Amino acid sequence: MSCTEEEVRRRLFELRDLKYKEFACKLMPTVNPETVIGVRTPDLRKLAREFSKTPEASEFIKILPHAYYEENNLHGFLIETIRDYDAAIDAVDKFLPYIDNWATCDLISPKIFKKHLPKLYEKIKVWLISGRTYTVRFGIGMLMSFYLDDDFRPEMLELVAGIRSDEYYINMMIAWYFATALAKQYEAALPYIQEQRLEKWTHNKAIQKSIESYRIGDEAKAYLRTLKVK
Repeated sequence: MSCTEEEVRRRLFELRDLKYKEFACKLMPTVNPETVIGVRTPDLRKLAREFSKTPEASEFIKILPHAYYEENNLHGFLIETIRDYDAAIDAVDKFLPYIDNWATCDLISPKIFKKHLPKLYEKIKVWLISGRTYTVRFGIGMLMSFYLDDDFRPEMLELVAGIRSDEYYINMMIAWYFATALAKQYEAALPYIQEQRLEKWTHNKAIQKSIESYRIGDEAKAYLRTLKVK
């Protein structure tokens, strides 16, 4: 283990909260509890902000794989601080194959991506066909985060609807994407539900999430309820 790894691990264990570890492990059934230290996200973000200003930060994100869940999350938060688009994409590409849970996957959202949306869209299309669960999920998450407002294109719905997988964490993200699309781009997204373009489970989950959303009106919710597949 390098000196940087040793120092990071020491600081993470100083922030340990065993009650939080117990809570977090219940939310992440794919993660071995022995690899979870139990660090609350605000504490981890604070550590990342401090650590990102040190020379050791760039060394740490070259160390893969990590042994602990929190080391992976710290890695993700450090990627968010990268200010060069190409460097951020390179760091994400190197990290994605090592992600093994939804929580680490969903926390990464580099601010620099917002300034390069046309280039990012081309990269997302590559992630979506990678065949790796959390790389695909990450790609869908990026479409949901950055492309359902002013930069929305109807073809993006087609990209997500075309994904077929037996993986729960991909299908859940597809459902979440379409629920958000129904909230933000209702007219464009609705035909995908009306025409049952999604797998049955994903279709019904998207409707469920839409009905639970405060961003969708009562009339639309009532109509969506009639579109559930039995």
